Parts: sequence; structure tokens; C-alpha cells
Amino acid sequence: MCYDLNAIDSKTKYVLSHSFVDERTQEKCVSFLQQIKITCYKQILEIYNKEKIKPKKKRKIITFVCDGFANYKTAWSKLFYGVTKLISGVPIACKKYGLEHNNNPIERYNQDIKDQIKTKRHFRSFDGAEEFLNLRRIIKNFVNPHQQLKGKTPAEAAEIDLKLGRNKLLNLIKYKAKTQMTKR
Repeated sequence: MCYDLNAIDSKTKYVLSHSFVDERTQEKCVSFLQQIKITCYKQILEIYNKEKIKPKKKRKIITFVCDGFANYKTAWSKLFYGVTKLISGVPIACKKYGLEHNNNPIERYNQDIKDQIKTKRHFRSFDGAEEFLNLRRIIKNFVNPHQQLKGKTPAEAAEIDLKLGRNKLLNLIKYKAKTQMTKR
């Protein structure tokens, strides 16, 4: 029994953070959310600084939505308390209950993973499963267009333009190889 932790931006459908773990310990949840802090904290602070002058009830700050697992809340408190909001235990039919935020994008992503794993039956190792899920995240973000995004990939919707052109996967591999060569 393992856990695939994922964070998805509800507007762009971009997978912000991913971690495949054997347990959802507090340390692993902090490490998972730390990925978001490293890549997005500057943007989060920009939004917070614009909104903090407004009355609390009218602020439109970044909102994290989770399933209510206590270690997520602890990790969030450690990394994002005060500059973002956390909502947990949100029902899928949130509009029916008058709620603005839901966890539908992550539930859809998780269901897609489950569907793919069913055809594989199982992975031979933890490392094999982790590599599969890492590749899946990259393909979702940079290669496959999303219907709700009018044919754009989540990376394109998030304005991450690597100029991959028409053959996105091949060009992404070339892009990665080129960046690896320049690091040496």
C-alpha cells in the first residue's frame, strides 16, 4: 500500500507537486508541499500582498483544498499559514452546497491513474511505480492537450512555454537532454 500525493492547479490543471510515498507521514507531507513552496511561493506572496489590504472576507488568496488528512493540515500550517487558505473535506458536489472550491481536478487525475494501473495489474517495484507516475505527470503537464483548456496543455495554460512545437514529447526529451549537457 503506497500513496501518490499530487497537487493540481484547478484553473490550469497543471500538476504542481507530486510525491510517491509508502506512508503519509508529517515529514513526507511537508516535503510534498515544499515542492510547491519552492516553485510557487513568490507568486503566492504577490497575490497575498495585493489582497491583504482588503477586509478578510473579501480577500481572494490562494486556496488549498485537501481531503482532511491531518498531516496535510500540519504541513500546510508549517509552510503556508497566513498567506493562503486551507479547506478540507470538500464534497464533490460542492456547487450544490454553495461552496466555491472543490477537489474535482485531483479526483479526476487520481481516477485516470487508477484506470491505467488496472490494465498493468501491478508494478514490479516501488521504483518502477514512482518512475511511471513521474513520467505520467510530465506527459500530463507538457504533452497532452486538455479539453477544458481548449486544446492547450496545462503547461501552456500556466504560461510555461518551452516552445515544444508539434511533436511535444520528442522535443521535451531533446530539451531535457540539451539542458543536461549545458549543466556539465
